[in-house]
Amino acid sequence: MAQLVFRADSNGALVAWLSGRAQALGRPCVVALDGRSGSGKSTLGAQLAATLDAVVLEGDDFFAGGVAVRTDAPEARARDCIDWRRQRPVLEALRANRRASYLAFDWQTFDGRCAEEPRSVEPRPIVLFEGVYSARPELSSWVDFRILLSVGEETRIARLLAREGRISAWERQWHEAEDWYFAHAAKPAEFDVIVGE
Repeated sequence: MAQLVFRADSNGALVAWLSGRAQALGRPCVVALDGRSGSGKSTLGAQLAATLDAVVLEGDDFFAGGVAVRTDAPEARARDCIDWRRQRPVLEALRANRRASYLAFDWQTFDGRCAEEPRSVEPRPIVLFEGVYSARPELSSWVDFRILLSVGEETRIARLLAREGRISAWERQWHEAEDWYFAHAAKPAEFDVIVGE
C-alpha cells in the first residue's frame, strides 16, 4: 500500500479512509496515532472518536520511564518510556472484540506508581491507539494501520509551551528519546498515513 498524506485541518478524507479500512477487516481495527509530543495526537484522536464509532486508548497511561531526569542514551529512554508489554494484552483483547482493563500510570501523584483503580475499555469498530511509541515495531502484530502526525518544530514547541508552561530537563530527555525513535525505530516512510500541516 502506498503511503497516503492528509491535511490536519481536513479530517473528512481521513475519516472516509479509516471507515473503509475498518469495515473491510470485519473486526475491531487498531490504528496507531503516533507523532512527537505536541503534534496533535490527542486532539486528532478525540476528533476522530467523535466522528467514527471509535474508542481512544491513551498511550500515556502506560508511561514507565520514571519520574527523575535520566542520563542514559536516548535509545534506552525510547525503549523504556512506554511499557509496550502492558499495552500488548490490552490491544489483543480489543482487537478480539473483548473488553480490556489495565492500571494506568498515576500522573496526579507522579511518583512512579500506577493508579489503584483499573481502567476498562470497551471494544469498538475502531480503536485509536494514541501516543508516542504507539507504532513501535514490537506492537506491529496488534496494530492494523500506522498514522504519523507531523507538524513543524515551531508549531510543536509553541503547543508544548502553551500546555506545559515551560520545557524542563525532564521533558527534554523525552524529546531526545523521540528523536531517536523516529530516526531509527519508526521512520516516517514506514507509516501508512501521514497527517501534516
